[in-house]
Amino acid sequence: MLKDITIGQYIARDSLVHSLDARIKIIITAVLIAALFMVDSFTGFGIFFLFLMVSILLSKLPVMRVIKGLKPILFLILLTLFIHVFLTGGGEVLWSWKFISIESNGVYTGFFMVTRIFLLIMFTSLLTLTTSPLKLTDGIEYILSPLKRFGVPASELSMMMTIALRFIPTLLEEADKIMKAQMARGADFESGNLIERAKSLVPLLVPLFISAFRRADELALAMESRCYRGGEGRTRLHEMKYHYTDFIALFIILCLSVLVSNF
Repeated sequence: MLKDITIGQYIARDSLVHSLDARIKIIITAVLIAALFMVDSFTGFGIFFLFLMVSILLSKLPVMRVIKGLKPILFLILLTLFIHVFLTGGGEVLWSWKFISIESNGVYTGFFMVTRIFLLIMFTSLLTLTTSPLKLTDGIEYILSPLKRFGVPASELSMMMTIALRFIPTLLEEADKIMKAQMARGADFESGNLIERAKSLVPLLVPLFISAFRRADELALAMESRCYRGGEGRTRLHEMKYHYTDFIALFIILCLSVLVSNF
């Protein structure tokens, strides 16, 4: 399950989506997320889902690889559905037993929120899967650069955000190795109820935190040995440049968002 998390991972491909400017892809993702919160019907979600499938095909990524990224948050999705189905009232009573009842409004709201979470995760995963960490850092820094006038450390913030994203798959791989090593020594992480399984993960957290602090210290020493002092005055080997395809993609997304928000 740990390997199924797609946020923070990057898969290199020669595709139209990969070739888009990182700044444009970040803006597009932000626009899509904002538009998802403005949609109030399944018709709008259906249009976004079709656009998501087209984007995955254009990116030449394996569809199942992207969809498997939802597996680690399946518990959150089911919990959201459960809460709305049993706690949201209104509409026709579909099932009742003593003081528990399921009403049509709760079922509709539950599936509506689950669909929204699904699309949010998929669009965010598509951004990280098609954008390298270096380009993502430069894109975030460019977008936050106007805030430097107000004393906001845009370079440091973009670096921290990208390092956090970059180390998600690294720490997950490290956790998987530690878990397999402890299972080889007789540890059991799968049997028992939810509380017992949560307690069995405590021995996993200690070496994982130690490994995370060690990697952070090594990264800090490596950056210091290379005289990294933030983004001020830093040059880049590959400067970011806009192309006409970037503006076409942004225009399409804006038109799609305005169109879907009216459903």
